[in-house]
Amino acid sequence: MQMLESEAVVTRFHAVYYKLNEALDDMPYDELGVSVEVQDQVELMRMQLKKAQKRRDTPDIELAMDLMVVLSEKDDRNVDNAILQCLANRLELRSFCDLKAEKVAISKLVKQFGKDAQNIRQIMGLFGKFKRIIGFEEPSAQDFSVSSSTLVKLPSLSIPHEFLCPITLEIMTDPVIVATGQTYERESIQKWLDSNHRTCPKTGQILHDLSVVPNYALRNLILQWCEKNDFELPRKAISVGSDGSSSELVKQISCLVQDLSSSQLNARRPAILELRTLSKDNPDSRILIANMGGVTPLVQLLSFPDSKIQEHAVTALLNLSLNDANKRVIAREGAIPPIIDILQNGTDESRENSAAALFSISMLDENKVLVGSANGIPPLLDLLKNGTVRGKKDAATALVILSLHQANKSRAIKAGAIPLLLDLVKDNNLGMIDEALSILLLLASHPEGRGKLGRLSFIKTLVEIIKNGTPKNKECATSVLLELGLHDSSLVRASLQYGVYEHLVEIARNGTNRGQRKAYSLLQHISASTLPDTSRNGRLSFDCRPRF
Repeated sequence: MQMLESEAVVTRFHAVYYKLNEALDDMPYDELGVSVEVQDQVELMRMQLKKAQKRRDTPDIELAMDLMVVLSEKDDRNVDNAILQCLANRLELRSFCDLKAEKVAISKLVKQFGKDAQNIRQIMGLFGKFKRIIGFEEPSAQDFSVSSSTLVKLPSLSIPHEFLCPITLEIMTDPVIVATGQTYERESIQKWLDSNHRTCPKTGQILHDLSVVPNYALRNLILQWCEKNDFELPRKAISVGSDGSSSELVKQISCLVQDLSSSQLNARRPAILELRTLSKDNPDSRILIANMGGVTPLVQLLSFPDSKIQEHAVTALLNLSLNDANKRVIAREGAIPPIIDILQNGTDESRENSAAALFSISMLDENKVLVGSANGIPPLLDLLKNGTVRGKKDAATALVILSLHQANKSRAIKAGAIPLLLDLVKDNNLGMIDEALSILLLLASHPEGRGKLGRLSFIKTLVEIIKNGTPKNKECATSVLLELGLHDSSLVRASLQYGVYEHLVEIARNGTNRGQRKAYSLLQHISASTLPDTSRNGRLSFDCRPRF
């Protein structure tokens, strides 16, 4: 019913898109005192709204087209059974009881709102085709022993369509990207490929490369949305293949988890090493280990007086935390304090993996708070200063994610982060300018951070990076200068004296996408300031609007 009336609904939505886009145009950011981060989000939303005005959801288009073919009274062609099967699956009408439930729901809609008779006839005809052609079995008496209330579809939370697998139309827990750039649930696309399909299900393009790559960015967005909406991702069940391999995996992991709690060290040591290995590359193993209670003994082994066992335990927990559902479980079992202790006192590899584990766990906002309050930032700064190259990068990554939380910005500043980061910005050999500037950008959004960064020597360093750095260096330096300049125009004037203007124009024209936006915003800020030495009739003359 909804699909048949989708065009009218889409038209109303697009009217809303237009009004929202109109409201966001020419928003007076300076008057509202909006931060740079919020400005970026608003601009991104505005761009997405413009794109939304020009497109329709691809899965809905495909579904509508299939419905048009099946329902067309003028089309005498025999409808392909595959189309009917696809329609049945996507409409979740896989059994006679599903059809019965849909009929009950439609009857209620007709009684409550009234619906077009032609649409009703088409829907009932479609149901008949499902039963006749696809071969739904007639129900037995016990099929209707369920109360009629269970047949009515209940309203559910509206999940963003970007989070749904195009194959199953269910929210993705392990999204992966195929060669065409489309994203699917790992289990679904793997079944598709295992069935000897060699095309992308959504686009129909041939897949010249059958490998898949985890879509971490989308997975993190899904996780954030679930947190905000109190939506719990389903735990995926492990399917047992015809060769019994998964069944053997279940038995293997069950035995290994039991051995973790053994009183015999010679049983614990190989068990933890094997679990570390299994959890490294196998997503199913991560789910199984957690579901079988493996997190609790692993957390307990973090405090075991053996550096190698500690290393294996923290690394295994790092691997398990790659599954989003496990992040909360690991924190709930009390893993954060002992991980921080290993970060302070462990071997080089243990410290590296502890920093990486804190980064992964802290993808959840609630865990950012836990790590900060457990005094996890000072040992990360120590690793950033004195660790191996890999350890420094792991520490920097963890500090970026932790510094997204306002209280952690103050903790990092008080722990001496800024002098250390300024040294990294000046170190061209280490290759961590981008990481250091990314953290400084977050700290610059805090009043204490701006107070420590608002010095001419740092402004001169930023200008030098904007002049001579890599495109990514220039993007990061421009972002920091914009954040500082929006709160202190004297710093912008200082940067102009150091010769930043023409380089900002160049970045606004030819820099990275984000670099263009930042440079353009900074140039607009300079123009609004009507600085006498760079203006013409009170305004700057430049044409460097970023192109997307």
